[in-house]
Amino acid sequence: MADLWKNVGDIKYEGPHKSVKSGLFYQYYNPDEVILGKKMKDWLRFAVAYWHTFDQRLVDPFGDGTAMRPYDKYTDPMDQALAKVDYAFEFYKKLGVNFLCFHDRDLAPEGDTLRETNKNLDKIVDKIVEYQKSTGMKVLWNTSNLFTNPRFLEGAGTAPSAKIYAYACAQLKHSLEIGKRVGSENYVFWGGREGYESLWNTEMKREQSHIAKFFHMAKDYANEIGFDAQMLLEPKPKEPTTHQYDFDAATTINFMREYGLDKDFKLNLEGNHANLAGHTYQHEIRVAREAGLLGSLDANQGDKLIGWDIDEYPSNLYETTAAMWEVIENGSIGPRGGLNFDAKPRRTSFKPEDLFYGHIVGMDSFAAGLRVAAAMKEDGFLDDILKKRYASWDEGLGKRIEEGKEDFKSIEKTVIDTPQSELRAATQSDHLEEIKDTINHYMIETLAK
Repeated sequence: MADLWKNVGDIKYEGPHKSVKSGLFYQYYNPDEVILGKKMKDWLRFAVAYWHTFDQRLVDPFGDGTAMRPYDKYTDPMDQALAKVDYAFEFYKKLGVNFLCFHDRDLAPEGDTLRETNKNLDKIVDKIVEYQKSTGMKVLWNTSNLFTNPRFLEGAGTAPSAKIYAYACAQLKHSLEIGKRVGSENYVFWGGREGYESLWNTEMKREQSHIAKFFHMAKDYANEIGFDAQMLLEPKPKEPTTHQYDFDAATTINFMREYGLDKDFKLNLEGNHANLAGHTYQHEIRVAREAGLLGSLDANQGDKLIGWDIDEYPSNLYETTAAMWEVIENGSIGPRGGLNFDAKPRRTSFKPEDLFYGHIVGMDSFAAGLRVAAAMKEDGFLDDILKKRYASWDEGLGKRIEEGKEDFKSIEKTVIDTPQSELRAATQSDHLEEIKDTINHYMIETLAK
């Protein structure tokens, strides 16, 4: 393979003592190192997002794109699309990842009709499939872009126009066929514009029933063609719409259960989306995990001072440790899940090598989080805290309540004459500051080894 990304070699693990400064190497991500009985690469299953990595021009709401990319020399849209595949697969090799993710419209330009668009897309997919055969590269998930084109300005699966809805169905049909061709392990639905700007002109229940039907038809067609991917819904509370129907994990799970989707669909969760919903990433993963509906994760972070989805590469070790704690508790990210870098460099980081540094900080941050979470799990630190805190539910009255052997009348008899001093003695300090301090110690000591 030609050296398309100049001055960047293969990114290797060199350990935490290589240098204090960052470089084109991993300090914490050692793919074949075994953590809790499983290789790091199998815990994390990193994937590169085609759209942010190769298509994103680093625009923001107030400025044009600044990105400088080596394939910009190709001016014809199809020539550039074909060239990007070469650059992409060399990028995957140098980074040492095994998975990619893409939208249909990331890969090829649209034509005047869906037939022309599909023809363009199939030409690019042919090239991707050939690379897959020679490299073993896999697709973590693919999806359909049903939000960028102006025809979807009022939604796709929730569009008030039946013709737009029908177009979205036809576009999705071909995207599912492509998923089968490339062997996607999952298929993601992100409802970029599936919501409303105003309730005054919205039949909310009708729109939700329409998109539920949309999802059911997608699963039915996937079954028909033998596309055995895990179907995933990705929550986001708002932006670009005022309100999106898949607001957060809990809302989406309720929607799935109401419309009978929870047997076939799980959740793909993103850190920045969690923050926009007023939650931590850990909270969203916990909600999905405890519902048995954790499917896959998008790896990024937001800025607490900025009120929109900035898709920054993850670097907050506390957040990655919390996320990986939930993953360890789950036994894996999901049945076929991974960590997709739905992230892009800042607008001021416009050189090609910044794409490598962005993925390095993200991969090292999650690898560090895995190491710290595993150390706490091996020591039983948090397990011991939970066991002690809820000990009164493991025996006596608490156990009888959980087993359904008590009711209000019997419970009242046990507490009605209990003095306040005894009730106060039943409370205990959580020592939360001590817990946080100990987590700091785990982080410092684990990552220093």
